[in-house]
Amino acid sequence: MKIVQRVLVAIALAVAVGTPAILAANSGQAKTVHVKEYKKKDGTTVKAHDRKPPREKSGTTTKTAKPKKEPAVSTASTQARDANGHIVRSESAKHSFEVQSGYPHGRPGYVVDHIRPLACGGADEPSNMQWQTIEAAKAKDKWERAGCR
Repeated sequence: MKIVQRVLVAIALAVAVGTPAILAANSGQAKTVHVKEYKKKDGTTVKAHDRKPPREKSGTTTKTAKPKKEPAVSTASTQARDANGHIVRSESAKHSFEVQSGYPHGRPGYVVDHIRPLACGGADEPSNMQWQTIEAAKAKDKWERAGCR
């Protein structure tokens, strides 16, 4: 009778210890893969190596859709426009900037420029204005307008 009990205990232990290994081997998990030496597109050589299988992610396996990001720069302008389609600037905001910067009647050779363009959603406020040379303003206007359309 003791022999039968020992045999049954031995079988139970063998099943308990062997079952996880058998299940892991048959669960579809990938084994370590040997990767041969190869060259990348940039010309560098990758030596032969062993690659580990990817780890399983914990939690749910369903992917959730990521919310789409809003563009950093608005392409549509909500600014008021005149009859020619130009954005109407606030003369009081411009004058306020000129007074704050110490040039209440303008600055020779410079123009008031918006740091973030009005066409791209920038505010027509003194905090969004800067003095800029006429040449620099013309150059900035070329690439600035193309980026907001």
